[in-house]
Amino acid sequence: MNIILLGPPGAGKGTQARHLVETRDMIQLSTGDMLRDAKESGTEMGQRVAEVMARGELVTDEIVIGLIHEKIIAGGGTGFIFDGFPRTLAQADALGELLEATGQELTAVIEMAVDDDALVARITARSTCANCGEVYNDNTKPVPADGKCAKCGGTEFKRRADDNEESLRTRLMEYYKKTSPLIGYYYAKGDLTRIDGLGDIDTVKTAIANILDK
Repeated sequence: MNIILLGPPGAGKGTQARHLVETRDMIQLSTGDMLRDAKESGTEMGQRVAEVMARGELVTDEIVIGLIHEKIIAGGGTGFIFDGFPRTLAQADALGELLEATGQELTAVIEMAVDDDALVARITARSTCANCGEVYNDNTKPVPADGKCAKCGGTEFKRRADDNEESLRTRLMEYYKKTSPLIGYYYAKGDLTRIDGLGDIDTVKTAIANILDK
């Protein structure tokens, strides 16, 4: 089972991916995490990543696909969650070719659709546990009164510096320009299912589970 989670920054993709890792033994392939791991690995691919990043350049699609290929070949788990990739139509084509070449199939593409104004209101009230990454919200899920994370007991919480309205709207515009064409791409292929990304966490979990259990 291989899935892509689509949605703008702050839609909750990371939260839902972590849930799928915990409950379905899937492997989350986060582009950022893979690049950091590769840079520190000392492998040939890792050296290429380190050199590109040292020059301050963007990592090419070829390198990212190479890293994903390595993860797929390594196997493990019950399938993969593609998080942060693909971002463009060219990357979507490349991922499709890679899955076919490795005997894999794409099970579903799930778009976590949001209302921009509601998303901005939610994210500007967001904080996370510095220890385990559990997400809290000043309005809908405040930090427990005892000041301890309900999941791990940590006492340090942080807010992202770019979780402010101006930065969020800039990130949303970037998403719509570069990534939203993927919605039409996967819809045309019959792979896309849209859910309400602004529902509460458990409602979104259920909606995703219903798609995967079909």
